Amino acid sequence: MTFADLPPRLRDALAEREYSQPTDVQAAVLESEALGRDLIVSAQTGSGKTVAFGLAMTAELLNDEGTVRHAEGPLALIIAPTRELALQVSRELAWLYGATGARVATCVGGMNPSQERKVLRSGATIVVGTPGRLRDHLERGALDLSALAAVVLDEADEMLDMGFRDELEAILDAAPENRRTLLFSATMPRPIEALAQRYQNNALRIATVDKGRSHEDISYQAVTVSPPEVENAVVNLLRFHEAETAILFCATRESVRRLHATLQERGFSVVALSGEHSQQERNHALQALRDRRARVCVATDVAARGIDLPSLSLVVHVEIPRDAETLQHRSGRTGRAGKKGTAVLIVPFPRRKRVESMLRRASIKALWTDAPDREAIMAQDRERLLEKLMEPVEVTDGDRELAEKLMAHKSPAELAAMLVHAHRSKMPAPEDLMPNTPEARREAQKERHRPGFEDTVWFRMDIGRQQNADPRWILPLLCRRGHVTRNEIGAIRIGANETHFQIPRTIADKFADATQRTAGTESEEETIRFEVSAEGPRVAARQNRKGRTDHKSRPRPPGVKVQPSRGSDGKKPGKKHFNKSGGPSGKFGGKSDGRPEGRHEGRNDGRSEGRPEGKPFKKKPGGKFAPKGDRKDRGKPGSFKKSGKKSGAPKDPFKQS
Repeated sequence: MTFADLPPRLRDALAEREYSQPTDVQAAVLESEALGRDLIVSAQTGSGKTVAFGLAMTAELLNDEGTVRHAEGPLALIIAPTRELALQVSRELAWLYGATGARVATCVGGMNPSQERKVLRSGATIVVGTPGRLRDHLERGALDLSALAAVVLDEADEMLDMGFRDELEAILDAAPENRRTLLFSATMPRPIEALAQRYQNNALRIATVDKGRSHEDISYQAVTVSPPEVENAVVNLLRFHEAETAILFCATRESVRRLHATLQERGFSVVALSGEHSQQERNHALQALRDRRARVCVATDVAARGIDLPSLSLVVHVEIPRDAETLQHRSGRTGRAGKKGTAVLIVPFPRRKRVESMLRRASIKALWTDAPDREAIMAQDRERLLEKLMEPVEVTDGDRELAEKLMAHKSPAELAAMLVHAHRSKMPAPEDLMPNTPEARREAQKERHRPGFEDTVWFRMDIGRQQNADPRWILPLLCRRGHVTRNEIGAIRIGANETHFQIPRTIADKFADATQRTAGTESEEETIRFEVSAEGPRVAARQNRKGRTDHKSRPRPPGVKVQPSRGSDGKKPGKKHFNKSGGPSGKFGGKSDGRPEGRHEGRNDGRSEGRPEGKPFKKKPGGKFAPKGDRKDRGKPGSFKKSGKKSGAPKDPFKQS
């Protein structure tokens, strides 16, 4: 499918923007089987989706002469999840339909609502907006949907993730039943399927996402650094690539604020973009990037969707994305419309395994490398300077005269050196980074300890998660038994049946003597044993993992028997099985061998036996009984009973009543 069948005014607009051939998604929506039908379109970012649904609405917006049809209200409504995406869609549709007489109105949060209502009353052909603002105009009577011919939900999956379901349903319920509904979504989860089933009629599915090609225009790199050197790595990456435009993604507003201030101090032309900025500030930041007044943007994930900067060639994940989908949407800001881009993940040494797992889930192959050092940056600077100086320039008579005067006082070598110095002085100096070696990683791990804990001794206590161990009462327990303060206790690692903790070597002997003196039999707390652990928690954790397949080697709390993996009949205990006579067996047919005392055991007559004394029960609908309170909270320190009597503080399992 080509653009030949489009109205002349649209063809001219596309040609002016150098659109010669449609992309896959644009060609798919122009096929004869898609004309006039509801559509569910799944396409990757940067594939020309905005122009695609703009072209798909041609029949609903234009008459036979190629101009806008007359109507009493808007003919098309486009709903987008974020302000930036809505503004981008408005700009795209404005140039696409500019020659047809169509008027585009934008309604987003953060802008003047009275001005938006004035534009809507003056007669808008296409309305683009975010769900909350559109619903507000609809309820106030400013948005008339009676003449609506087409509705587009752009990034529908993101809108549902952001909690806009109620707003979308209110808008779609107010739209005419005979309108077209075009649903564009990168993924198709169940909520999207339910939305399509409710509001679409015989929709045609179009999928142009090719997992094997979705990342071919983006070069992925994973840069490993020491945790304290993340910001220095950012500086070196910006200096090494010298991208025309770059986006740095952080996880929080505070991180954006801090990194933005750091880069400004280093001399970078940088803007910030996060949820704490007003819409006017966001617009100014994006315009500065488009005008080349700024080259770097520090942003939260609010900028991961909807920002389209043609000159953007570098994306840096300063903080690791929360999941593979966020990684793809962040990186998708570059490598758009056939252009090449680079996405770099800055990975602290301890987070490498998590990032490797995320890349596997996203089917992304990344080049693992070190951050560029000073020598690599200087080499890149030399190549760029030589390339720039070799470009032809227009020289005036005044320039030649000045050059002759300089040549009279300086040699060519001195002039060249001065030129290089002038070029480098305009750029921020690169940082010296720690080399990525095993020794450096161990040194970085040491630096993570707080002062006073460079040399510590690991101790072990014989309780763990199985005994409801919790840091909230472990810390006071160590202070009481060891006669130390909480500031003298280092890391605490809670295992299944044991807990390891650090004590500075200078007071380790004092701590060990105190725990021996406070040992006794008066309370359960005093029976807990403390001893020095030569291996520490890492060796113990490896031994526990190795012993998971061997039930006999696993430590068990006192009184708990080992449950066999399968019984004599080959069935797993605790599972609900039915015998040939129709009666229950196994767990529901009485006690199963090896079960701990106090567990609930059902009987055929509907009664229960073996429940702990004093457990309050309440009657549930249907005649069944269940313990009061939330099952997941019962028996854990810090849980509160759902009874008339309130507990003022978390329960200490060793406190004598």
